[in-house]
Amino acid sequence: MSTLTRTHADPDTTSARRRWAVLAVVLAASVLDLIDATITNIAAPAITEDLGGGKSLVQWLGASYALALGVLLVVGGRLGDKYGRRRLFLTGLTGFTLSSIACGLAVNPESLVLARLTQGAFGALLIPQGFGILGTVFPRNEIGKAFSVFAPALGASSVGGPILAGFLLDADILGLGWRTIFLINIVLGGCAVIAAARLLPHDTGDPATTVDGLESALLGATMLGLLYSLIDGSEHGWTRAPLLCMAAAAACFALFCRRQLRTPHPLIEPSLLKNRGFTSGLILGVAFFAAVSGLLYVLSLFLQHDLGRTPLHAALGLMPISVGIVISSFASYRLIARLGRTLVLIGLCVTLLGTAWLLTLVLALGTATGGWALVPPAFVIGLGMGACFGTIYTIAVGDINPHEAGSASGSLNAVQQLANGIGAAAVTTVYFRSPQSGGGADGDARAMTNSLWVVAAAIAVSCCLVALLPRRAQPLED
Repeated sequence: MSTLTRTHADPDTTSARRRWAVLAVVLAASVLDLIDATITNIAAPAITEDLGGGKSLVQWLGASYALALGVLLVVGGRLGDKYGRRRLFLTGLTGFTLSSIACGLAVNPESLVLARLTQGAFGALLIPQGFGILGTVFPRNEIGKAFSVFAPALGASSVGGPILAGFLLDADILGLGWRTIFLINIVLGGCAVIAAARLLPHDTGDPATTVDGLESALLGATMLGLLYSLIDGSEHGWTRAPLLCMAAAAACFALFCRRQLRTPHPLIEPSLLKNRGFTSGLILGVAFFAAVSGLLYVLSLFLQHDLGRTPLHAALGLMPISVGIVISSFASYRLIARLGRTLVLIGLCVTLLGTAWLLTLVLALGTATGGWALVPPAFVIGLGMGACFGTIYTIAVGDINPHEAGSASGSLNAVQQLANGIGAAAVTTVYFRSPQSGGGADGDARAMTNSLWVVAAAIAVSCCLVALLPRRAQPLED
């Protein structure tokens, strides 16, 4: 990516207090994004009960947000280079807040999905600017310390987000029900906008930076066709419409690949795709993040639909996973330099162990599975996920060239978001299409066990790819 031509922030003269205040603003934006990406895991049943939309709305709630965010993430980074990161950060944060209000005021499934797409699009303008802004205010010897705050803070927000959603749903403030999980962003987003306007350094971008919108449009059409075919096929059967959408997605992907090879400014540097470690990390990341995002979604459905939990109790049921993520994220930051790709393998194996444990419980007990019985396997799953979240992509870029770092980071983050959308759609498709799903205790258990088998298979595939990753991460700059 291009670098900014001018900035009014000098790391050597910016006060320590102001630097950490800027970090707090950037971190708050990332936390806001993560919370809104995960709250629908808990709120989906309440939303569909109010607005209708059935199984397809449950799937679109998470997939639409991840789709827009993933497709536009790299473009958002380029726009920040072109027009200035402060401007794009404020635009993205303001738009994110306003689209959250639109989500809370939605009157039907279509308007809610459109608002979620808009929310993800503004998130794509917002999120890529953060690390670039931090690079302008933190000296090199402190930037590693600043970045190290992200993994545990985001892990902690993965605990707080679902619990906050569950609390708001159970409280039913002013009779607004599920709408409060979005309308609360009037306060959270509004405060963040005010702080960002006061604290972020002024900068001007590089007008020469080129943004290839056609590539992103083709990638967006590919993902939209794929997700629509999965979701529509899961609810109405594989009729002509989902099959045609799948074919259109394949055609758009072929055009995307052609454009990728011919444009002078590709979304992914062609040299990266020739790097075995990077491409292996890309594929591994798709399999792993799709699996765990789908797992979290169907586990929430299982807790509410099949075990009869309230939203708050379902959120508390997911809390052991989040606690495991936080603990493991702290440990992984210190272990990655020593263990390298072995740490990724350990994380994957621990996640697979927890999934197998959960599968065994559901096979044995079905919908009679008690709440406390789920705590140990959920915690183990969280430990494994935390060991992978901050390490898979760090290892994947271990042997790339420095000039490829911007493209690699943007591409990997975009693929992670797209994998989240695919996973939520694919695993819930298995859940909803399982025989007798929702039709009694045996059917409910079968839907969950089928989903867990798919998740376990995806994680097992990921384990097989670890040997192709670089052995070590690139050393952190001091």
